[in-house]
Amino acid sequence: MSAVTLRPAATDRGSAPRLRQELRAVHALVQRDLLRLVCQRSHTALVLLQPVLYLFALGGGLAALIPQASLGTGYQTYLFPGMLVMTVQTPAIMVGIRLITDRQSGYLRELLMAPVSRSTLLLGSCAGGTVVAAAQGAVLLCLAGPVGLPYDPVLLLLLLGGMLLASFAITALALALAVTLRAPETFHTLLSLLMMPLLFLSGAFFPLDSLPGWARALATVNPLAYGVDLLRRCVSLRVPGQAAVGGPEWAGGPPPLLLEAGLLLALGTLTLLWAARRFGRPE
Repeated sequence: MSAVTLRPAATDRGSAPRLRQELRAVHALVQRDLLRLVCQRSHTALVLLQPVLYLFALGGGLAALIPQASLGTGYQTYLFPGMLVMTVQTPAIMVGIRLITDRQSGYLRELLMAPVSRSTLLLGSCAGGTVVAAAQGAVLLCLAGPVGLPYDPVLLLLLLGGMLLASFAITALALALAVTLRAPETFHTLLSLLMMPLLFLSGAFFPLDSLPGWARALATVNPLAYGVDLLRRCVSLRVPGQAAVGGPEWAGGPPPLLLEAGLLLALGTLTLLWAARRFGRPE
């Protein structure tokens, strides 16, 4: 696969405006990630394999053991939003890994020679990672029927929007780590220590109200918990009889749905701004 090259944004009528030049750089980086997604089909299949196995092997096995009344729905249906977040988590984190490897291979230095700001390059990486992660999550939406959800276009759009917000927040966090850490080994070790506990404290596998008090307190500051709860509550909005239980609580009740969406958007934006400021420092 040939690399996407950032060329100066010149036209026959003269130099393009600064904003157009920055947008072209973002478009080129998003295109690079989409081309990688299309060409690396085996990697994409492996990323999707893990949540599918959890959904049907774990979900199918525990469905007979966990009473439906305690979840407000069947266990596989309850598990589905968590598996959507798991699906977008891996490609979003890969953006941070690629930034570190691009720095080590010298490719990042070539990118920095483009006539655009460093912040634009980081924004393009974040946009590409967000789009790719949401695209892989959208593939998993095809399994909504087998887990007991209708193929309602409004529901699918709501879930896709929720995955975009979750992908954006996770991608921004991964980039913030990547601009701070230099060694890929350190990045991998830190992720192995953080990501699985964050996933288990997100309510993806079981209700958060079944956890001890200290674990519920940690879940209230876990961004994955709000991503999972946002998707689960989108399901409850469109599917009669589906209750959204076991999410993070504020003052004894769940936060408003729009507030959860706003939190994910604000977290991603603030984290990306901080990462762009740090990335803007000379190497």
